[in-house]
Formats: sequence, C-alpha cells, structure tokens
Amino acid sequence: MMKNDFLWVEKYRPRTIGECILPLGIKKTFQEFVDAGEIPNLLLSGPAGIGKTTVARALCEQLGCDYIVINGSDEGRFLDTVRNQAKNFASTVSLTTSKKHKVIIIDEADNTTHDVQLLLRANIEAFYSNCRFIFTCNYKNKLIEPLHSRCAVVDFTIDAVQRPKLASNFFQRLKGILEKENVKADDKVLVELIQKHFPDWRRVLNECQRHGVGGSIETSILAEVHDINASTVVKYLQQKNFHELRKWVANNIDNDAGVIMRKVYDELNKVVDGPSVAASVLIIAKYQYQAAFVVDQEINLLACLTEIMAECTFK
Repeated sequence: MMKNDFLWVEKYRPRTIGECILPLGIKKTFQEFVDAGEIPNLLLSGPAGIGKTTVARALCEQLGCDYIVINGSDEGRFLDTVRNQAKNFASTVSLTTSKKHKVIIIDEADNTTHDVQLLLRANIEAFYSNCRFIFTCNYKNKLIEPLHSRCAVVDFTIDAVQRPKLASNFFQRLKGILEKENVKADDKVLVELIQKHFPDWRRVLNECQRHGVGGSIETSILAEVHDINASTVVKYLQQKNFHELRKWVANNIDNDAGVIMRKVYDELNKVVDGPSVAASVLIIAKYQYQAAFVVDQEINLLACLTEIMAECTFK
C-alpha cells in the first residue's frame, strides 16, 4: 500500500479549490486565480492544519502547472539545497505542460533561515518570467518584509460568523470519509473533536484515523477530548500553587498554546486588580510572540503563567 493511500490526510486531500473548506471570501479569491488561469506570487498565512498547503497544491493542479514543494522545516533550512533545487527547477522550461509558469511551494516558510529568505527574494525576481512562488506559514511576522512586498498576502482567518458553517461543512466531509473507510462513530464524538481542534482539519482527520483503526471510534475517547478549563488554571494562579499549575500545563499542552493563553486572558479580567489587567496583557502578548520561535511550548506556557502568578495582584 502506498503511503498516500494509507494516510487519510493525503488520500482525501482536496484536489480543487472548489473542494477546499474555506471562508467564502478566501475561496472566492483563489477561484478567481483559477478562472484567470494565472497566479501571482503568494504568501498564505494562518494556523496549522487549516489547509494552506492543500490550497497551494490545488491551485497548481487545477491550473496544470509543474510544481515542487520545499519544506522550510526540513531541506528548506539549508541555503545550498534551496539554491540548487530552486535554480534547477525554476530556470528550465516545462516539458510536460503548456502552462507558462512553474510554481515552487515553500511550505512552512517561517521556519527558513534569514539567509534562505534573502535567497528566495532574489529568486522571485530572477525567475519571474518562468516561475511563481507560494509561501505558506503559521507566523508571517517571521518572514522578511521584502517577501511580503513581493507577494499577494492571504490571511486564513475565520471570524465567529463563519465558524459554524465551516465546522458543519467539515463534519459532513468527515462523515463521508468515515463511511468510505467503514469506520463507525457517534456524531457527538465527531462534533467534540472538531470543536476542540477547530480549524485544524488535519489534526481532526489524523485523530479519527488513529482512534478508528479497529473499525469504530468509541465514545470513551471523549475523556481525552476535553475543552480547556481556564477557570481551573486561574484558580491555581490565585492560590500561587505552582505544583498544580505545572501539572495542569502538562495535561493540557496538547491544546494550542495560543488558545490557552487567550482563554486565560479572558478569565483573568474577572479576578485581577485594575493595574494587573494591563500587566497580564503585556505578559501574555510577550509569550504569545515567543511561541512562534521557542522549541518547547510547554516550558514557554508554564513560564507565561508563572510570570502572571508572580507579577499580578488578584482580588
């Protein structure tokens, strides 16, 4: 069995823009590129698993472009590798398609080094007549400004109004996948998984494949799929109970650290004194920014909460 046939995220990856689950405005933008038969250099920014790489590939496949993917977290970190791969691919004329432009997708571009980004900026200009670049990233602030200015930037943001519709669309897509894979699952379990990991579609699909290996996804997994209880961690902050705080972080780090910080922020407004509200905002903002760079998210989150515990005055 081929790897792509085994992994659901690859087996059921959308092949066209029409198949992608996206906010209407974003989907319309990409469909206009398809209809025009041409794409500019693009920078796609948004949270992990939302579909940035899928969109980039779907654009290329729908337009019939030759393309390669360079992973910024892997080979994309090495200057010589990127230089050779990009130059060899971009500087030659395609023999398999009549389309004017080839496309180089730099996946996880925010993990490339400064030197690699400078090289890519130069390549955008050097190979403009023959090649387009699509960059995907979780944190666009980690990319140098000259890349921003040479690309059309598309932020994969989902507002509160669009969230229910997109979640519903993915729920229906997920039910269809499970039916094809002969995996039984209670609707409640699927809803809980989607709510917990939204909008990380990749994570939801991987979790379903993991739990459904025996032919069914049991309701017992709901014990693992719990929402973040920020009131509990705030209670530990008030009590200055570092021991329990550390255990809470270890048990909840499977959730997105940025989401945890946001929920803690919402709860803190209810329990800290006036001046400490401003202090907590500055602390959370600092550690949210650092989350884009640190190796260990658990330590970064614990450091954030510990600083709040030490610096803020509670009611």
